[in-house]
Amino acid sequence: MALDPITLSVIQAGLTQVCDEMDLSFSRAAFSPVIAEANDRSDGIYAAENGALIAQGAGGLPVFVGTMQYSTRVLIERIAAGLTAPPEPGDTYIVNDPYLGGTHLMDVRFARPFYRKGGIFCWLSNTGHWPDTGGAVPGGFSASATAVEQEGLRLPPVKLFKRGEMDREIYQIICSNIRVADQRIGDVKAQAAALSVGEERLSALLDRYGDDTVRAAIAELSARAARQMRAFIATIPDGTHRSVAYVDSDGVVNEPLEIRLSVTRDGADLVFDFTGSSPPCAGPMNSVEATTLSSVYLAMRHIAPEVPISAGAFAPLRVTGHRGTFLDAHYPRPVSGCAAEVSQRIAEAVFAALVDALPDRVTAAPAGTSGNFALGGHDPAKGSDYVMYQLSGGGYGGNADHDGLANGCSTIGISKAPPVEIMEQKFPVLYRHYRLHEGSGGAGRQRGGFGLDYEVELRRGAAQASFVMDHGRFGPQGALGGGDGAPNVVQVIRGGVAETPEHLSKAQDIPLSPGDRVRVKTPGGGGYGDPLTRAPGAVAEDVRLGRYTADQAAALFGVVLAGAPPAPDMAATEALRRARRGG
Repeated sequence: MALDPITLSVIQAGLTQVCDEMDLSFSRAAFSPVIAEANDRSDGIYAAENGALIAQGAGGLPVFVGTMQYSTRVLIERIAAGLTAPPEPGDTYIVNDPYLGGTHLMDVRFARPFYRKGGIFCWLSNTGHWPDTGGAVPGGFSASATAVEQEGLRLPPVKLFKRGEMDREIYQIICSNIRVADQRIGDVKAQAAALSVGEERLSALLDRYGDDTVRAAIAELSARAARQMRAFIATIPDGTHRSVAYVDSDGVVNEPLEIRLSVTRDGADLVFDFTGSSPPCAGPMNSVEATTLSSVYLAMRHIAPEVPISAGAFAPLRVTGHRGTFLDAHYPRPVSGCAAEVSQRIAEAVFAALVDALPDRVTAAPAGTSGNFALGGHDPAKGSDYVMYQLSGGGYGGNADHDGLANGCSTIGISKAPPVEIMEQKFPVLYRHYRLHEGSGGAGRQRGGFGLDYEVELRRGAAQASFVMDHGRFGPQGALGGGDGAPNVVQVIRGGVAETPEHLSKAQDIPLSPGDRVRVKTPGGGGYGDPLTRAPGAVAEDVRLGRYTADQAAALFGVVLAGAPPAPDMAATEALRRARRGG
């Protein structure tokens, strides 16, 4: 069926709008701040025959574009093989098994078949980050886990809703294995309601344009996305482009993990080869295949955002060499750090490999950590237990056009930190400060953005703190001569004594008493280009705003400042820069 461009464009926007409304419904109805305020969730539409991505909301987490496609495909395959009960109208499956197309156990997926004229037209699916799924520590981020069972409850695809009614027995099994279970019903109902919104909106779209027309549009949009991605790949210079990115440690063995990547154009395809990366690790920084693939896809989304998002856009991207490495975890390897941390190192490796080839499109490395901080305990004032989950932003890398953004969301998503006021209302904590991590942006012609500096104090009761972060050993990479961003800094202050964890930004089961504090200074982004070519006036403005000191201006950028407000001494600056360049 031939479609005119206007109809095709309207249907494309309509499919995205369906997902956007599911996202909005999910966030507004959810109880947990990590979903309701931070938007750590995503909704999408997937093909009935193989789970291929049709559309995802603009406000959904990018890292889920590949994983939800993968998990929907696995669900369809398990149903065909008789391993999972076949669907009926009104059924909704729940799954969080990381080895079946998931991420970590806290990312819980719902999938519902969308019926049309007696058959399944497509699947509607969403993912929400639950603040706890059981396991050794509140929040699920067990920094020293050595098996997935220590991280929480693992669910294969099972029907949580049957013909529209929730299976109370399945729900009770889930609640019996997680903390603060009484609060999960709000998130469960919000997640299911979002799929119902999707059914209603998609039905309206199909009623308006007809099933055959929408099917033809979906096929054409996927084919066009593949053509657009291949056209973009054709602009990448020939040759093999290499990089190395490092994970600080796995949380158990205090040694770095290497992500080795070579990117090569093979005809109309782009091959990402991870041969030589570190073997599977003991701790929770393993990545499952679905997350590894999705990390490559989202990195290319950053580089080529004009290519529409669908399974067709991923078809020319081939990932190899990850088998047998920590980027292809199998049971029982722990994986709590895969989606939030390892995925960002993979994206960083893609950026570092392609920045020389595509300098006008690729940035220096961003902060590259979600800053996963969990606090669990008992609040005597409310007489109830709680699990608090905090994510935080960091600096973006500089690029050819401008400086990096300060305190931006993570590479893998658009999640924002929950408002301090909401966290203080819901949990027995006080934020002593919440500000930029000044001086953290890597030096460059375009400097990196600045990270976040916050300090949170426990006000009452006893609690346990755990965190799984990264970039504490190595700061985000600079590009084209730019300097690295400042690394992550985590301190636990108990009884007035500040301690740094052995694994720098990974630790678990840290007991806190009232008055104890945790301070986190997230990484700044890498700098882009030679710092000695940065405009002296821009350096002076950064110093005036307190982003760098005058001494840092001279040391990092070769700019000598004088007077108040500080202004460049151009003669001294030129002399210093000549000396730095060797004459």
